[in-house]
Amino acid sequence: MNAGRTARERARAELTDQIKMAARRQLAIEGAERLSLRAISRELGMVSSALYRYFPSRDDLLTALIIDAYDALGAAAESTAAAKDDAHPADIWLAVCLAVREWARAHPHEYALIYGSPVTGYKAPQTTVEPASRVPILMLGIVTRAQTLGWLARLDNAPEPTGRLAEQVDVLAALAPGVPRRVLLRVAIVWTQLFGMISFELFGQLVGTMDPADDFFAEASKQMAAFIGLR
Repeated sequence: MNAGRTARERARAELTDQIKMAARRQLAIEGAERLSLRAISRELGMVSSALYRYFPSRDDLLTALIIDAYDALGAAAESTAAAKDDAHPADIWLAVCLAVREWARAHPHEYALIYGSPVTGYKAPQTTVEPASRVPILMLGIVTRAQTLGWLARLDNAPEPTGRLAEQVDVLAALAPGVPRRVLLRVAIVWTQLFGMISFELFGQLVGTMDPADDFFAEASKQMAAFIGLR
């Protein structure tokens, strides 16, 4: 009885993976806007009603793909940080930035799904928040460690956040105990800069200037590390 259930669960997991693989192929060809459960069912030789038992709607499938993409990106960044656990926080920071870029370049369509244009009519559910937080939480952890070890510059001349901005920074403060709020504000700034640079590269905005972007990205990552006080 238990063996039968295990076999059914295994078969369901395998077919779920096949559906998502077919969906990723469709993303690469058609883009997220044209993701179609019926087209996927035809590719897999399934009747559409059978596929709906796995993913009741296009949005459910999109959510699964988004969570997978965030988790894959987070895992790549986290494994890079873990491999350099004994390194200086600034070196870990640079390695993580590079790992994020390398993942994005290797998975451009998944990157576009999570950091590109929003899909019309789709609203991401709460279940996507935790996977989406893996990279920024990792970055906050690097900064917190640097603060603990005394390797984070004081940045006394950096402005303190005030008003609504201070309230927003307080969300980060709960995840980075002991790190000054003026530093956390800068972490938020470089977090957006990191993904902005990657998006510019992947979506062709650097063609004719900083393309190929290897040296530009490396130098910008170093300057971002200095901007937040990693020394």
